[in-house]
Amino acid sequence: MKSFDLSLYLVLDPDLCADVGMVQTARAAVAGGATIVQLRDKHADTAAIIETGHALKAALAGTGALLIVNDDVEAAIAIRADGLHIGQEDMDARRARRLIGPSMILGLSVETETLSAAVDVDLVDYAGIGPVFGTPTKPDHKQPIGLDGLARLVSICPVPSVAIGGLKAGHVDEVFRAGAQGLAVVSAICGRPDPRAEAALIAEQIRKVKG
Repeated sequence: MKSFDLSLYLVLDPDLCADVGMVQTARAAVAGGATIVQLRDKHADTAAIIETGHALKAALAGTGALLIVNDDVEAAIAIRADGLHIGQEDMDARRARRLIGPSMILGLSVETETLSAAVDVDLVDYAGIGPVFGTPTKPDHKQPIGLDGLARLVSICPVPSVAIGGLKAGHVDEVFRAGAQGLAVVSAICGRPDPRAEAALIAEQIRKVKG
């Protein structure tokens, strides 16, 4: 059984993180309480993602935080990342699992009740459910599902789930009440003057909710 904590899941955005960089942002966020860091860079090639991934892995060493790579299975393997996250259009989950092997964490984005119910527990370890709200950090996102939609999708999803899409510290209570195991954030931490303080604020809210 794989062990991972979805409670505060940071998705890095290279544009928002441009001033301080993704590695520094990740290091600060983890110091503040982020439990997972996802490397997502839609414009970088595999070689660049691998380079950033190695730097991130070194920065996160010893912290307990996990590194997930978005979409790029070749990079995830080369980095020896803790996991790979794929969208519905990126790659079939069965093929992804075959490529990364049994020990790497595999996350899958789901946007509808049909997709949520169809998640294969033998292949996928967690689901990213959303977008809960609209967000400019992913302009091509699907129709927002809202908090009610989140609760419905979580209730029928057979694997642990993390909510994503326009989420901030003020949404922690509602996200956990909907049944998700955590929330994924981008602009709530990336590009902020003090990423560590922002992460700590969200982490403190999570501690209160989880008791």
